[in-house]
Amino acid sequence: MTARDPEGGAERERFAALLDRAAAQSVRITLWWRDDDAEVVTPQLARLLALAERDDVPLALAVVPKGATPELAEAIADRPGVHVLQHGWQHENHAPPNEKKMELGEHRPFPLILEELGEGFERLGLLFPRKFLPVLVPPWNRIAPSVRDALHKVGLLGLSTFGPTPPGEAHRVNTHVDIIDWKNGRAALPRAAAFAILCGEVERRLRDDPEPLGILTHHLVHDDASWSFLEELFTLTARHVAVRWPAIPPLFDLSPPG
Repeated sequence: MTARDPEGGAERERFAALLDRAAAQSVRITLWWRDDDAEVVTPQLARLLALAERDDVPLALAVVPKGATPELAEAIADRPGVHVLQHGWQHENHAPPNEKKMELGEHRPFPLILEELGEGFERLGLLFPRKFLPVLVPPWNRIAPSVRDALHKVGLLGLSTFGPTPPGEAHRVNTHVDIIDWKNGRAALPRAAAFAILCGEVERRLRDDPEPLGILTHHLVHDDASWSFLEELFTLTARHVAVRWPAIPPLFDLSPPG
C-alpha cells in the first residue's frame, strides 16, 4: 500500500460512506464501548480514560471484583461517562485443557459459583456505589445456561457477552467488534479487518436491525496500532449525525446507581 492508500484505507472509506448513507436514510446507529479486565490503575487505564474524555464517549468498564482496588474506584469517581460492570469473580479458568477457557461453566459446584458472584457483586457495590451497574460480563464471554438463569439470585440483572444478542432478553447488550487479534499474539486486529467487520455490522443495522453495535477492547494488551484504531474510530463516529453513543445505564435499561 502507498501512503495515499494506507492499509485498510478502502474499508475505512466504505465505513464512513455507510455512516453517511445511514444519515441520508435517517437511520441512527447506536454504538457502545466495553473494555474488559480492569482491576488496578495502570498507565494503559489512564490512557483509556483520557481517550473516553477526549471524545466524550461513554465507557462500560468490566471490572474483575476480586482484584479491584480503591485506587481504581478513585480514578473513575469523577468521570460521569464511565460505569462499572461485573467481570466474573477473579477471571480464573476452571475448564479442562481440552475445552475453551471458562470461569462460569459447570466445572465446579453450582452453589460455589453463585457464592463467588454474590461476593463480587457486594464488593463492587461497596467500591463503586455510584458507578456499578448490576450487569455481568462473563470472562472469555462464556457462561453456562444454568449460571445465566440464576444471576438474578445474586442481584445481577443484565448480561453482556460477544456476538448477536439473542432476542427477548431484558437488560442484555452484547459486543460485536473485538479490536484484538487473540490468535496472533494479542496484536491489534488488522485495520482492514476491523473496518470490514464494522461495515458488516452497520449494513445489518441498515437492514432494520436496531441492535446496539458494541466495540470490545482490552486496555492492558493494547499496542500502538490498537490505540490508533480506537482514536480513528472515535474521530469518525463521536460526532457523526448518524451515530448515537448513549450513556451506559439507559443502554441496559437500568437506573443509574444511587
